[in-house]
Amino acid sequence: MSDLHYSSSPQFSETERTAVYRAINERRDMRHFAGGQVPEDVLLRLLRAAHHAPSVGMMQPWRFIRVQSRPMRERIHALIEQERQRTAEALGERKDEFMKLKVQGVLDAAEVLVITMPPGREAHVFGRRTLPEMDIASAACAVQNMWLAARAENLGLGWVSLFDPEALARLLQMPKGAHPLGVLCLGPVQAFYAEPMLQQEKWARRMPLQDMLMDEVWAQESSLDASALHTSK
Repeated sequence: MSDLHYSSSPQFSETERTAVYRAINERRDMRHFAGGQVPEDVLLRLLRAAHHAPSVGMMQPWRFIRVQSRPMRERIHALIEQERQRTAEALGERKDEFMKLKVQGVLDAAEVLVITMPPGREAHVFGRRTLPEMDIASAACAVQNMWLAARAENLGLGWVSLFDPEALARLLQMPKGAHPLGVLCLGPVQAFYAEPMLQQEKWARRMPLQDMLMDEVWAQESSLDASALHTSK
């Protein structure tokens, strides 16, 4: 018989529930920052939120490197710019359009955190035997937790993935087998985008939820009708 213990916390009130959905709907991948600072207690709250993320087999594959020095930020910025140029070349006819986009705020944000996965992840078999990429999925849950918490704290957060992971690992002296997953730019912003920046810049648009739903097997139309729902920005 299970010895599991259950929480006696009260159910969420309507106000609390609304606040959760608001944070989800108004979360933005921010690229424009206003300098300033993130108080240490707030930063720790955000990191604690990340650390409370679910993870497959409770492997907790997240490690955070806080980058404060200007020289190290400039080196990270340079790596991102190198990959930005390579990405532009790979995009072909959309190269010029892409180069107009602001892709990172490493030099402007109050805080820069690199989320990386530690070596030895292959030892975690529970939930990963057939899907080893679940370490990435678990670490992404940690980032999402931090993202939502940051929005609730009225702070912007941007996830930058334009970099050579091996080059960034060398720069940050990561051990063999560690894998950087993102450069997180965090801090005060003048305002949050009214809708995702890439949507405002007409790079892409959020697809209708109805197009993502299926019943039973692939491509069978869903019995759920999401077309009448308000589309969140």
